[in-house]
Amino acid sequence: MADIWQKLMRPIMFRLDAEHAHEIGIGMIERGLASHFYADADSVNLTPVECFGFKFRDAIGMAAGFDKNGVIVDQLASLGFGAVEVGTVTFEPQTGNSKPRMFRLPKDNALINRLGFNNRGAFALAERLCEVSSDCVVGVNIGKNKNVANEDAVDNYLACLNVVHSSADYLALNISSPNTPGLRELQNAYALDVLLKAVTSRNIELGKKPILVKIAPDLENDAVIEAVDICLANNIDGIIATNTTISRKRLKSENVNKIGDGGLSGFPLRGRSTDVIRMIFRYTNGRIPIVGVGGVFSAEDAFEKIAAGATLIQAYTGFIYGGPRFAQSINKGLKKLLDTNGFADVMSAVGSLA
Repeated sequence: MADIWQKLMRPIMFRLDAEHAHEIGIGMIERGLASHFYADADSVNLTPVECFGFKFRDAIGMAAGFDKNGVIVDQLASLGFGAVEVGTVTFEPQTGNSKPRMFRLPKDNALINRLGFNNRGAFALAERLCEVSSDCVVGVNIGKNKNVANEDAVDNYLACLNVVHSSADYLALNISSPNTPGLRELQNAYALDVLLKAVTSRNIELGKKPILVKIAPDLENDAVIEAVDICLANNIDGIIATNTTISRKRLKSENVNKIGDGGLSGFPLRGRSTDVIRMIFRYTNGRIPIVGVGGVFSAEDAFEKIAAGATLIQAYTGFIYGGPRFAQSINKGLKKLLDTNGFADVMSAVGSLA
């Protein structure tokens, strides 16, 4: 089956515009056309992790951005993902930025996107998530509407939170996408503190659920530590490290500048995201769980992030390149690496090389 993807299906999909291929792929998965790739009994529950009060079937999750509207949560779980983070969702539906806005860089195993939080809105997502029947953990990643000024951002996040709260196992605050003007300014100390105070207070009113914050890889190290301090002070439950990068350093692909703005994801992000994970783990002595994301294409990549301090792993671009067996392959390989290195489980390996 892996050969079918690598030799036949991926070449066909990669001939299409990246966003159009993504939409086709979502549609195919939604209609059950990936059922031949569903996980068998030997490829699930290999790397279970207990975190945020949940038991994740395995340590590999789907990152936000792939299933923005929560239409294929059950199917992604069947493909072997122990968690699916849907969104980014905004309170009001929005179309996102103008097309073309998604690009592949095959020579770099990377993507560039400037989608701009295109989604059907919070009410549609909440309704859709009521239909989820799988036992995977479902996170909802929420962001700010583009037409909302930063001074009104808190109210916009709270409005979204109010709608999706009951449908989520955990909630992630996206303050680090480079594709909504001014959004990353919410990572600044004062703005972040104000937002987190408001969100955590409302979360308690609605019935406390885990709150995670997703940070950018482009923050200076001092700014990362400052953001972590604010998260700790506000009793945030976890940090997602990291979002996409605006850097274009050391890429092999030609004419990248012609693509223009957007967040780069995939293999070129691997090193920086792992460095950020290690920095946070060392600084906090492992006091706050870290979800590691950025450049995960293999079990070795996943293990590297766990050893640096990540409790859970997410991927998106690796799935685009690796195909339907991606999560199962990573999970099986990770189990072998844990055994080979003498670790009884994922938790015993977390931060072992920090």
